[in-house]
Amino acid sequence: MANETPWYLKQSPLGAAYQHFSNAAKEGTVLDAKTKELIRLAVASVFRCPHCTEHHVKDALAAGATKQEVAEAILLSSLQAAGTQLNWNKELFEKYLVEK
Repeated sequence: MANETPWYLKQSPLGAAYQHFSNAAKEGTVLDAKTKELIRLAVASVFRCPHCTEHHVKDALAAGATKQEVAEAILLSSLQAAGTQLNWNKELFEKYLVEK
């Protein structure tokens, strides 16, 4: 079942292009498999996708990541998410919330 084509890829001609992109990302590139999976895990975690997060935790560990590296990737992603949230509309926040 894990290798079954997801339903959404079957619903549009773009599905084949998406699948090609996904397959190409798994091939040898400048980033090693462990680094790719740690990045994908961090993104999945920030986007709060339970299925994707679990998938990439398993894949990161299978690619050689340690539990400590997985934990650090998740912590770094949460740190970046918090910083982004605080700064995404800094000028508006400062306009109304900073005393002058």
